[in-house]
Order: sequence, then C-alpha cells, then structure tokens
Amino acid sequence: MATTDTKVACSVGAAGLSWARVCKECGQQHEGSDCHLYEYQDEVDDELICHICLQPLLRPMDTPCGHTYCFHCLSNFLKEQDFCPVDRLRLQLQQCRPSSLLVRNLLDKLSVACPHSAECQQQMQRCELQPHLHNRCPVFRRLREEAEKRKRPSWNELKGRKGEGETSGDAKHSATQSRNPARDPPEPGLINPAYEESEDDNTPLRSSLVAEAIVVELLRGEPEEDLGLRIVGGKDTPLGNIVIQEVVRDTLAAADGRLAPGDHILEVNDVSLASVPHARAIAALRQPPLLRLTVMQEKGFKSRDRQADHHASSCPTTAAPQPSPSPHGHAASIHNPGTVLQVTLMKSLRTEPLGIKLIRKSEESGVFILDLLSGGLAAKDGKLRNNDKVLAINGHDLRHGTPESAAQIIQASEMRVNFVVMRPADAQDEGASSREAPHGRANRRAPEPQYFKRRSAYMKDPPGGFSSQEKTVSLKKEPRLSLGITIAGGRDCRSRLPVYITSVQPVGCLHRDGTIKRGDVLLSINGVDLTQLTYNEAVSALKTQAAQSQVALRVIQTLSEDSEDAAEAASQDQQDAAEDPRDDALNWTPLWTRWLGLPSPMHWCRDIVLQKTNNESWGFSIVGGYEESRGQQPFFIKTIVPGTPAHFDGRLKCGDEIVAVNAATTVGMNNSSLIPMLKLQKNKVALTVVSWPGSLV
Repeated sequence: MATTDTKVACSVGAAGLSWARVCKECGQQHEGSDCHLYEYQDEVDDELICHICLQPLLRPMDTPCGHTYCFHCLSNFLKEQDFCPVDRLRLQLQQCRPSSLLVRNLLDKLSVACPHSAECQQQMQRCELQPHLHNRCPVFRRLREEAEKRKRPSWNELKGRKGEGETSGDAKHSATQSRNPARDPPEPGLINPAYEESEDDNTPLRSSLVAEAIVVELLRGEPEEDLGLRIVGGKDTPLGNIVIQEVVRDTLAAADGRLAPGDHILEVNDVSLASVPHARAIAALRQPPLLRLTVMQEKGFKSRDRQADHHASSCPTTAAPQPSPSPHGHAASIHNPGTVLQVTLMKSLRTEPLGIKLIRKSEESGVFILDLLSGGLAAKDGKLRNNDKVLAINGHDLRHGTPESAAQIIQASEMRVNFVVMRPADAQDEGASSREAPHGRANRRAPEPQYFKRRSAYMKDPPGGFSSQEKTVSLKKEPRLSLGITIAGGRDCRSRLPVYITSVQPVGCLHRDGTIKRGDVLLSINGVDLTQLTYNEAVSALKTQAAQSQVALRVIQTLSEDSEDAAEAASQDQQDAAEDPRDDALNWTPLWTRWLGLPSPMHWCRDIVLQKTNNESWGFSIVGGYEESRGQQPFFIKTIVPGTPAHFDGRLKCGDEIVAVNAATTVGMNNSSLIPMLKLQKNKVALTVVSWPGSLV
C-alpha cells in the first residue's frame, strides 16, 4: 500500500472562490480541463497509482506493454516522446485502450472529502463527488446562485421594470462577433436576423455575441463506438461550416457534457475543417479512437452600457411602441402579468413524482401547468394551480423553456423542488368569469403536439450542387424469392423520413440486378405509393407485392456535384455492408447531405411559432438567398444564439431549412426581402421548416 500526497489546490477559502474559476467536476481551482484534484481519505493501492503523476489514476489507460497511466498524463507525455515512460518501449496513444471496468470501479470507489471542508464535512466515493457538488454542497450552490444573480436581474427587478413600462430585449449592437475579430469576410447570402439592429433604443442594449474556442478530447472505448453527435454543414452545402445539430442522449459526447447543439467544429486532431466537404468531415470524425476537437461555442449576447454608447448615436431616442392588443387577450397581461409566487415541494423519496402535467401554449412562450393529478404531491400541497406559468425550477430560468426541459430538471432534483411561478391576475379570483380569464379551467385549450408536421405544399429547387434521379427496376421472380432489402424510416419515425433502403442483401434478387443501392428512397412498388407510409405500412406493402411473380420497383437516388467524396462514401458504405450486411443494416443511417437533393413532394414540414418582446432578437442566423456562385439557394438555420427565444423554444435546429414565414413562401426571396419580413414580426412569427437528421458520428 502507498500513501498518496493529496493534490492540493492552494487551500482557498470559500470567500476566494469564484464560479467561473472553480472546476464543475472536482470543485477545486486548477489549470487545465483534466487535472482534477481530490482529497483522498485513505491509502491507495500502488496498482491504482499513475507512474507519471504518482497520484490515483484518472481516466486510466492501459498500454500494450502492461502499464497504466492517467489519460491526460499519457497523452501529454506522448506529445513529446514516443515510448512508454516505464520500460521505454515504442508507444503511440492510438495503441492504448481504456482500462477494464473492474479497475475503473475500484477507482470510482476511492473515498474523498468535499473540497469545501470549512462548511461541508461530507465524505463520499470519488464518483459521487460531482453529484454532491451540484445537488448538496452549500458552498457550490452559493457560488452558482451568486453567478446567476450577476448574470440576470432578480424577479423583483424584472417585475419592477415591467411595472415602469419597460420592455426587455435587444437594441443596437454591432454585427461583429467579439470572439473572432479577425474572422473571414461574411459568406455570400449570410444574413443574421438575430443580430439585426433595433430601431428602438430605449431598452437595455446588447452589443455583440460572446463566444470562445475550446478544445475537447474524446476517446472511444471501442473503435466502432459512436460519439453521439449529429453533424450538418460542409463546404459543399449552404451552411459552409461543420456544425453540431444534436447531442444524442446516453452517448460519449453527452456524458462528457462540454459539446452542445450549435457548436462549430473548426478542427479535428489539428486538421482544419474550414474547406472540407460534408462526407470528408464525417470520415475524419469517425476514424481515430482519440479525437481532439477545436470547437467554437457561442455564449449569447454581452450587455452594453447605454451611457457608453450614447455619444455614438446622432438621432434622438424614440419611445418604445406600446404593445398592441392581442387577439388572444394578452394585452392586459403585459402590463399586469399577475403575481409571482415561490412554492417549495418536499419529496419523501428522490424518485417520487410531483403529479404535475406541463404544457406549452401556442400563443405564449414558456411552460404552463395543465393539471395537478389527484392525490399527487403538488395537489396535496395545494399552492400550485392550473394555468400557473413556471418561471424557474431550482434556479433554472424557464421563462422561454419547454415542458421537456422542465421535466428533466424535476427528475434530476433531490428531495426539495423550488418553483417560481406567475399566476395571472384574473386567476386570483376563483369566481372570475371565463371571459375575464380566457386561460381559466373552463376554456382550457387541449395541449398541442410539440411538432406539427405535414406533407410539404411548397415547391422549390434543392440547394445548388444537389439533385436526384429516379430509377425503375422491373424483374420477374419466383413468388417465394425475397427482394433481399432491409428498410428504415417511415412517416411515423421521429424525423418523418420517407422509407429508405438500409441494405441490399446478397441473397435477394435485387442484389443480382445491381440497380438498387443502399440509401435509395422508395417511391412505389407495382404502382402502390410508398412515399407517405409509416414503417409498418411500408413493410406490409412490400411483402404483399413481392409475393407476385413480377415486380416493378421505383426508387429515387440523390446526387451531389462533389462526386469524388460522394463516390468514396458510397464505396465505403458498400464495402462495410459486404463485410457484415445484417449487423450493419441495423445501425446504418444516411448522411445529412443525402436528404438535401430530394424533391419537394418528399419533404414534410414543421410549423414552429416563436414569441418575444418588442425589441428582443429572434436568436437565429440564416444563410441562403441568391449567391453568385450557386444562384438561388434555400434559407438554412446556421446559428441559434443561447439565451434567446429560438434557443429556449428548443425546436429549431441548425441545418433546418426555412420554406415559409407566416405562410408566405421564401422561394425566390433574397436577403433584402427576408430580413425586413423577420424584423417586422415584433412579437410573434410562424416559421415553416423542413428538418433532416444530421449525420451520426
């Protein structure tokens, strides 16, 4: 047994800590993202000690020669050397593998103390320290609350502003982003409704977007393991940059927690992705077990002092327009929003449900209480009511949140759940008429589905460089002979995809013909339309028609001008399928670019209504419109800014294509047409978008 010297981070008292500098994983202040510091309470076995830092292992890695090191220690060492530190045998990081589950469990069970021992004397296993810090440690909670108070006004201040007739939102600010003053010139067709100047400057000002570049290292436990990222963009697409569309739950990237939707991936293992086509970027992200990603993350708008900018304005400030009466009867609520209440519910068990149904309303952003279940904890407490608007839960701002995000916060909470709700003024009087309380129980709206999708009625051309072609195969076969294809998609899947082919099996008759390829979208079989069917309906139709002696199958294949990368990706797809066709068919998904060439009748639209205050930005940037090099391009969502209505709403994604604004088609529009249209929508805008799932890596 060895006695390890505790890694000490200069014993700083709670008064010397700051939320920005403290590590969110170990609670200490230290240099680097992986140099975590722990106060171990017991002796640690020599076998669990890193031979480089001489401390208990963190993210242990085994070498082929039988030694074990911290991942951070070993990766830094091998940047300068090419041998094992103990026996000096030649070694590369790609040859190393994460240690066994047994070793990692032993390390997780090491006893450590809370680093804030002056006020918190708790001891726990090392794996339990991070949950302790975020849920139970009083010092950590206080640091977080102080940071949140500095970042946004208190609820009393917010109510005071509303009472004085002020409205929150954006005003004039520079379109130059502070994160990169030497950035490249804007791409053709790039417009930024999120960053547009406001014509009213009697509101709090936001100057520019705050962003930073970070480096994230991810190590796959197995060579074929997915990172859990969906990717859009590339130089061959209107987006240009490589952008994270989604972080998939319960994956490597989700567990790491540093990447988020909207992040721009600038480099992979020090190789720039600035001028890389989509297929080549996906290949780079799928190859090595260790990925070092340089990522640009936007942090939202930076507030700007009005007095500092007063001298820059040559025009007198104008009064903000008063909100006009809403057809939904909300004009009064803007000036008299109701009463803000704080309600605390105490659970007897951490997993006990609260018995609250939450919904989103189409005419107003935010989360509302639809119903309190009889016999549930909230109903027994009696302080929450139907139609209360949830402003915050456990300190998390939900003024523009979603029922899903609220549910996640509740599920992650400990025994105490703190609600801040706003109760409409009319709801204070139980005897109020339904006319005076349009959102009362009597006239309560049925909850609307989160995503309303329908077949597209907007006809348009695909982005420049993308197209499609139909293929028809007619063949005679034995009735019992299988077509030999597997399929996925269907209009009942999450993204409402058309039915597409995931593999062509060597045992079927279509493989011998050779015309049908993986990724082709099914149109019809023997005249039976397959384009609008659910998955099960498509399977049933294929089985029925395949039983006949003659089969005519129509499919559509998407094409790209970047033929070299497309051919390389297709060749790799076919090779992978040939090696293990059945297993690969279960996991294969098309690249995002495969969907861009589909004709409009194959699209399904989604209607998204965003709401904001008069001078607040919508919070998204768009690329598209007329470009000299490519002609007329569709409009795509390129960036969603944190802390804005589009971000809090949660339904818009990077890579979504805007086909209509307030039911007016964007086909044929240029930037000078779309920008004013978005700016004129002061409080509410309805976007019709087509959303394709990003490429999975």
